[in-house]
Amino acid sequence: MPTLSDVLAVLHRLYDPAWAESWDAVGLVCGDPDAEVRKVMFAVDPVQAVADEALAWGADLLVTHHPLFLRGVHSVAATGFKGRVVHRLIKGDCALAVAHTNADSADPGVSDALAAALGLTVTGPLDPSAADPEGCRGIGRVGTLPEPETLAAFAARAAKALPATAQGIRVAGDPDRLVHTVAVCGGAGDSLFAAARRSGADVYLTADLRHHPASEAVEAGSPALVDAAHWATEWPWLDQAARELTAAAAASGATVETYVSRLPTDPWVFHVPSPT
Repeated sequence: MPTLSDVLAVLHRLYDPAWAESWDAVGLVCGDPDAEVRKVMFAVDPVQAVADEALAWGADLLVTHHPLFLRGVHSVAATGFKGRVVHRLIKGDCALAVAHTNADSADPGVSDALAAALGLTVTGPLDPSAADPEGCRGIGRVGTLPEPETLAAFAARAAKALPATAQGIRVAGDPDRLVHTVAVCGGAGDSLFAAARRSGADVYLTADLRHHPASEAVEAGSPALVDAAHWATEWPWLDQAARELTAAAAASGATVETYVSRLPTDPWVFHVPSPT
């Protein structure tokens, strides 16, 4: 039976903490390295409902994409919701680990899973990592569609491929514009507008686009923009990560059972269209 330390070693080979951004907080949040791990659950957000789901399934380890504690804290008292998550998991003998920007930068990583969901053939990273001489790792991906299609058709493709959210899909650009080369970035990606332009992409799909950066990008001649919900763009990674962990653990002579949370944790729960 593998220990938590064994499983973390496999996770760190897949998503090396050294690949994380300097501001990020990844790795083990709580858990005994010597505890046995049989069942591992994957989710995007370490919220209370996800912790409850992990314990109900009998998980020994919960792996989330988003950190529970992104900034330093001096208390994990159960007087706050983050402390309550920690207490709940510890009482239930379930560890918590985070793979965030290290999973974004991995090969394959978060944006590879997003590209696969959209049916793209990946040609390389959108923003390659300077630390990877082979040029395979980095934030975002660039890929091509099987055949050119209109921006409207691509937006419909995204809406069908990604989990449904209250936001849906927002688009900036001519609906009849033909698109073939696509840039994607799972999660918030408005810092990569310049990279998307340099990539030669016809359309850039990401999340959390704000008014001013999006407006300026369009005016500067950026690709067409497709804005999906943050949670939705990162959720496809969970199945990929579960498969990668299972295979890598087996190659190390260990067996773990994995489960992917289907619980929607997007914070936006309904949308009211403007009256016509």
